[in-house]
Amino acid sequence: MAEIDDFDLDRSTAQAWAEFTGRLAEVISMIDDSADLTIRSFSASADPPPFVRLSSPTRLIVRAEAAANAALGDSYQLGDSQTAALEAAGWNPPAGDRPDFWLDRPQDAADEIAELAVGALRDVYGVQHPVFLDPDQLAEILTPQPSAIEGPDGATTVATRAAELDRLGGARGVAMTAVLPADRGQLESIVEAELAAVLGHPPIRDDEGDVVIRVGSTLVFLRIASDAQDVVLFSAVVHDVAGRSRAAEVINDLNVEARWVKFQLVRDRVFVTTSVPARPFVPAHLHQAVRVMSQVADGVDDELATKLNGRTTFGGDG
Repeated sequence: MAEIDDFDLDRSTAQAWAEFTGRLAEVISMIDDSADLTIRSFSASADPPPFVRLSSPTRLIVRAEAAANAALGDSYQLGDSQTAALEAAGWNPPAGDRPDFWLDRPQDAADEIAELAVGALRDVYGVQHPVFLDPDQLAEILTPQPSAIEGPDGATTVATRAAELDRLGGARGVAMTAVLPADRGQLESIVEAELAAVLGHPPIRDDEGDVVIRVGSTLVFLRIASDAQDVVLFSAVVHDVAGRSRAAEVINDLNVEARWVKFQLVRDRVFVTTSVPARPFVPAHLHQAVRVMSQVADGVDDELATKLNGRTTFGGDG
């Protein structure tokens, strides 16, 4: 099984935001007056969530708007410190016929606009990770243009990886027959195409190549072993555990009862892991592993954090 000792959630999250910001800048550099792009925080309630809207009111000018309190639900209302942070970053306050925070920039400042948009979403509205954005917007930002066959560095795009998946015998989004990958690169292509078909957009990766999937209020990561023997799914369900001896006892009890997953204590964190064999690789097994991890990671984190006097990934103290 691939090692997870080196996993750093903060580093992975920062890398995912950096990737998202870069892709957003690419989109902004091509935006025109034909359509607006609204990036919303995912919300499971009817409360209107935070958003950043991007448009091009004039040729080669991009307007960004960030939701003010008039557009936000009760649970998302901004405090004085948040509005001050937006203004300090360069956003103009709502006024007159502009009910939201806004700014105009030349289109060739796409990198700056992307940084400002991400800063509002992440630092002001409190979106913890790009996967907590609305899936429709993730698809628009992360999916390569249909005409693109290769990226600027010659790398195969997700679109062609999906075509490879079809060629290997499976309909997109439907579990195909077993495949024996020639090497780690082919395994990565197959797994990424399968996840793209299920998610509706390319999966978000960090610089180490770990894929991240949102599961309720927590995150599940997917890592391909260096020897390509298996695909590992893991989630850090509890952080800052107090008392390793007590934690070891609790984890031992959990492992006696667990059927598909394993709980591990790594320093002061509790991980839950499972592994999908990759020689051969069967997509149906990956789907099952994602379902199992989703149920376990989002189902035990709160109770386990309380029991171990720790904290969940995005929560407070247990």
